[in-house]
Amino acid sequence: MGHNRSLQNMLKRSLGAGTFAGFWQYWNPIWSYYLGKYIFKPLKKVFPVALSLVLTFVVCGFIHDLVIMGIRKELALVFTPWFLLMGTWVVVSERFNLQYNFPNWVSRAVINLITIVICFWLAGPLML
Repeated sequence: MGHNRSLQNMLKRSLGAGTFAGFWQYWNPIWSYYLGKYIFKPLKKVFPVALSLVLTFVVCGFIHDLVIMGIRKELALVFTPWFLLMGTWVVVSERFNLQYNFPNWVSRAVINLITIVICFWLAGPLML
């Protein structure tokens, strides 16, 4: 944090991850730490780990949507359904051990970006 290459390192590690769960392990580590500590850990005391993970994504999406609602002064659910689908895909892809550990970084980055875009597209009808 604070290093002049922090953003570059985060993007390189997250986009180049060989799993979609790996992408999220490297994406915005500070935000992830607080989501893990204050959302995921308390949820997994009550719910199964997979559901807790999906709910953590939903909460994260809703926090992003709160910013939009604060600016627009109207209901907006864009990130919540999108993050619901991405969290669900993390759980499903981990369950079936879907990996793309190609030696080529670009190939892994393209797969991660396509996954994010597909989740956004699928969430479109759920967005407000």
